[in-house]
Amino acid sequence: QVQLVESGGGSVQPGESLTLSCVVSGVNLDYYAFTWFRQAPGKEREGVVCASNSNGDNKKYYVDSLKGRFTISRDFAKNTVYLQMNSLKLEDTAVYYCAADTNPAADNQNPYEYEFWGQGTQVTVSS
Repeated sequence: QVQLVESGGGSVQPGESLTLSCVVSGVNLDYYAFTWFRQAPGKEREGVVCASNSNGDNKKYYVDSLKGRFTISRDFAKNTVYLQMNSLKLEDTAVYYCAADTNPAADNQNPYEYEFWGQGTQVTVSS
């Protein structure tokens, strides 16, 4: 049984950093593609960044403005996917979700394409 468990969310001030973790059990990381999504209050869930095996170790950002601030990484020894978030802004406030697509070369931001989800972790940026 595949399970994803996120952690690392919290309340921070603008400009601070957080690292989210998604511990994966039931499957090795290199068999699936993983994407971080987020959902702000009153908004639709949006894809943030995907790590897949498309053309090797591929990372695809779905929100251009996050390039340079957010970084996705995979630790295959720990079977964990991370999202490093730097220089956080008020508009980054959302529930962040880790999701898995059983196609390891998948690269898409449609949440309906993802079979497995974590429970989400709240990130609140406020001054």
